[in-house]
Order: sequence, then C-alpha cells, then structure tokens
Amino acid sequence: MPSPGPAVAQLVALLDEACERPSWHGPNLRGALRGLRAAGAVWRPAPERHCAWEIAVHAAYWKYAAWRRLTGEKRGSFARAGSNWFPPAAQRREARWREDQALLQTCHERLRAAVAKLSDGDLLRRSPGGRETIGRLVRGVAAHDLYHAGQIQLLKRLMQK
Repeated sequence: MPSPGPAVAQLVALLDEACERPSWHGPNLRGALRGLRAAGAVWRPAPERHCAWEIAVHAAYWKYAAWRRLTGEKRGSFARAGSNWFPPAAQRREARWREDQALLQTCHERLRAAVAKLSDGDLLRRSPGGRETIGRLVRGVAAHDLYHAGQIQLLKRLMQK
C-alpha cells in the first residue's frame, strides 16, 4: 500500500495526538482516562451529568460513526445497543471498565486505518450520507477527543474535592 499523502498523514497524526500519542498541550483522551478505576469512572459531579465512563464510550461511538461513514459499514454495528450516550455497565467491575476502554482503542484503530487508506483528494469530498467533507469529519473527531479529554481531567479534579 502506498504511503498516505501529506494531508492524510497530518490527519492521522492529529487523530493519534488527540487520542493516544504524546501531545504538547497535556493529556489526550487515553491519557485523561489513565489511572481511573471503575469507581472513579462512574463518579458524577451532580445528577444528570456525565461520568468519565459514559464519555469514554461516547467517544468510541463517534469514532465508530466516522469510521462507518468512511467505510460504508451498516448502521447498528456498534458494540453497544443505542447511539451517542451509553450508561455505564450495570455491573461496574474493573473488567467491564477495561472492556469499554478497549472498545475505545479498537474504534480508534479502525478509524485510523480507514483514514490512512485515503488519498489527499478524498479529504475534499463528502462522506456518503454526510454533510461535511471527509477532512472536516476527521478533524472533528480529533477535536471531539480533546474536548472530552478536558472534561475528564476536570472530573478527576472535582473528584478530589
């Protein structure tokens, strides 16, 4: 497979820095989740507010949704029933928390692989069923990860009070 063009390579790097690779600004999404145990991942600052566990699965879902748009995969193939926001597992055990973190990683890897297969020219076209260009979709996923990384960092600080 040929190397991705410079614009695609930059987007792959952006996805990685927002999710799992070191970045200049501080913790990325996986860095924000690092060290959180299941009990901390379900902590809420107030009723009706999201917890880190919900945010992690939400981020996985939107990586999946972007991947699905890029690959044409059918709707409804996400690992959890529903869409957008998912409650933490009923049994909030460490093993289930690790499974949901692994889901986030799997969704990231699938999206990353799909983006790496694109040409620079692909970034300017609309994804099937999408309103935005593919380039904007991918940049949006990275921004989404960083937004939620900040939320999780704030939740961790609030938990300490």
